[in-house]
Amino acid sequence: MGNVSIVIGSWGSYNECNERALGSKWLDLSDYSDWGEIEEELKKEGFELDGIDEELFIQDIDGLNSDSCNWDYTHPKDLFELLQEADVIDNDYNYEIMSAFLEIRSFDDFKEKVNRYSSNWADDIYLYKNQDWYDLGYNLLHDCYQIPDYLDNYIDYEKYGNELKYDGFDEYSEGIIEVR
Repeated sequence: MGNVSIVIGSWGSYNECNERALGSKWLDLSDYSDWGEIEEELKKEGFELDGIDEELFIQDIDGLNSDSCNWDYTHPKDLFELLQEADVIDNDYNYEIMSAFLEIRSFDDFKEKVNRYSSNWADDIYLYKNQDWYDLGYNLLHDCYQIPDYLDNYIDYEKYGNELKYDGFDEYSEGIIEVR
């Protein structure tokens, strides 16, 4: 299962260089059902959420493409609630789609899709795992047309697959992704 874990810091403690300047312990977001539970954990760790630690930020993150966002300016509550709405914290398939999506697009694009379509944000995203451009071209043409086997030697499936890059297809680390 894809877990998203974060370390939460506070600007107040960071600027004061106090004992909480390095942030919270690693928090696995799948361990919490709502933001209030995370606040309770932070209070147990000594955070003063109504005082010096009221301005929180994501100090470190694991399980999300960290290059897709400047996490210093993302409030951890906003991230947690967005991931809950997108159903990626406990849903392995949605997590896999999100991870592939973040390889080719930004976190802001992901956030926009979730804000627009809520939990249906991934309805028009398709993963073609373990496929390259040749496989994609071959499969799409053979799914649409009755192509006799003897014509396979005359069709450049890779070139056809590559042409699809301009029609919402892109390459990610585990294959091809289509975003409609």
